[in-house]
Amino acid sequence: MGQVREDLEAFTAEMFEAFTRADQHRWGRAYVRGLLLDGRRKSVEPMAARLGEDGNRQALAHFVTSSPWDPAHVRARLAWRMQEAIRPSALIVDDTGFLKDGEASACVSRQYTGTAGKVTNCQVGVSVHLARDHASAPVNWRLFLPKSWDPATPQADPLKVARRGRCGIPSDLGHVEKWQLALDMIDETRCWGVEVPLVLADAGYGDSVAFRLGLGERGLHYVVGISTTPTAHPASARPVTPPYGGIGRRPVARYPDPARSVKALAVEAGRGSVKPVSWREGSRPGRGRTGLKRLYSRFVALRVRPAGREIRDATEGVELAECWVLAEWPAKEAEPVQFWLSDLPADTPLTTLVRLAKLRWRIENDYREMKQALGLAHFEGRTFNGWHHHVTLASLAHAFCTLRRLTYAPKEAASA
Repeated sequence: MGQVREDLEAFTAEMFEAFTRADQHRWGRAYVRGLLLDGRRKSVEPMAARLGEDGNRQALAHFVTSSPWDPAHVRARLAWRMQEAIRPSALIVDDTGFLKDGEASACVSRQYTGTAGKVTNCQVGVSVHLARDHASAPVNWRLFLPKSWDPATPQADPLKVARRGRCGIPSDLGHVEKWQLALDMIDETRCWGVEVPLVLADAGYGDSVAFRLGLGERGLHYVVGISTTPTAHPASARPVTPPYGGIGRRPVARYPDPARSVKALAVEAGRGSVKPVSWREGSRPGRGRTGLKRLYSRFVALRVRPAGREIRDATEGVELAECWVLAEWPAKEAEPVQFWLSDLPADTPLTTLVRLAKLRWRIENDYREMKQALGLAHFEGRTFNGWHHHVTLASLAHAFCTLRRLTYAPKEAASA
C-alpha cells in the first residue's frame, strides 16, 4: 500500500501542477484517493468517512463544487500522460447518462440515454477517449445542455431557465448538438498537442452527416457506426449532366439512379461476399494465446458513395466521395445486423476495418469501470462546474488504475 500511495501522490502532483494553492493540491489528492478506496458510494460524505485525516467533508465539497480551478488544465496534462502511455490508435467519441431523481442539477431533463435504454430523468455527458486494443482513457468531457435549459429555443422550460444561475451555467452557453460538442472537444484535444490518428463513434454520431463532414474538414479519418437508414450509391456509379437547353441555370451532374440504403446494398452483395474475421480475444475461456476465446464473426465490406440531401447540398455537381460500408453478417442471421461507415483508403484490409470498428468496446469498458468502481455517477452536487470537476477527477482515478495495469502487468497488456 505504501508504494501505491507514493505512486498516487506523484501522479496527482503531475496532474495538478497548474494549481497555485497548497490546499487545492491536498484536497485534489484526497478526492482522487477517495474515489479509489473501496466503498459502494463515492459521493463526498461517504468518501470523507473513509479518508481518515483527509476526511474533511466540507473541504472536499468545496474543492469539487466551488474551488476556482479549470478542469481543462488538468485534462490537458492527463491527455499528455495517457498519450505517452497508451500510444492510441484512435480517439473514441460517446456519451453516457447520469440518472437523477430530482430536477435541480444542471442540465437534468427527460431525455434518452443508453445507460437506461429509455427516456428518463438524467444528465448526459459527452466524452472523448484515447484508445488502443490494450488500454483506453477518457481525456475530455462536456455536459450536454438540452433545449429545455436554453432560453433561446422554443422548447425552453421557464423553471429550468430560472435555475441556470443557481446551477452556475454560463450565461452564454446554449444548446449544442452532441456531435458538435464532440467536434469541439476533438479541436480542443488537438490544441493541447495530442495527436488524433482516427475517430471512432457509434451510430448516434455516425448518422450525422454534419459530424462526418466536420471530421473530413479537419483531415481526420473515421470509422463510425451507422443505422440502416443512410443511403449510398455503388462506387461504380457516376453522375450524368443533363443537356443544357440554353435557358436558365445550367443543370448540374446527378446520379441517374436513386441512392439505396446501405442495408440493401449489403444484402445485394450476397453471402458470397461475406468473410470470417477474428479481431481480438474476449473474456471467456478458450484457445487463444492467453487462454481466452477469440471473438469472431462474418463481415462484408463494400465501396460506396454516401448520398443524402446534406451531402448533395455540400457537394452539388461534384462526384460523391468513396467510402467503406462495413456490415456484420453472422452465419445464423438472414441479413446483416450492424453497419459502419469509414473513409479509410480503398486498400485498407478487411481485418483492419473490423478491428477498428470493434475497438469501441474500450469506451463501454471505461464507463463500466468508472461507474461501478470509481464513482463517476455518484456526484451529488448540482452545479455545472462541480459536474465538470467531478468527471475530471474520476478520469484521473481511472487513468491511475490504467497506468498501474500497464506498469505492473506489461505481459498481459502486450498480449492484448
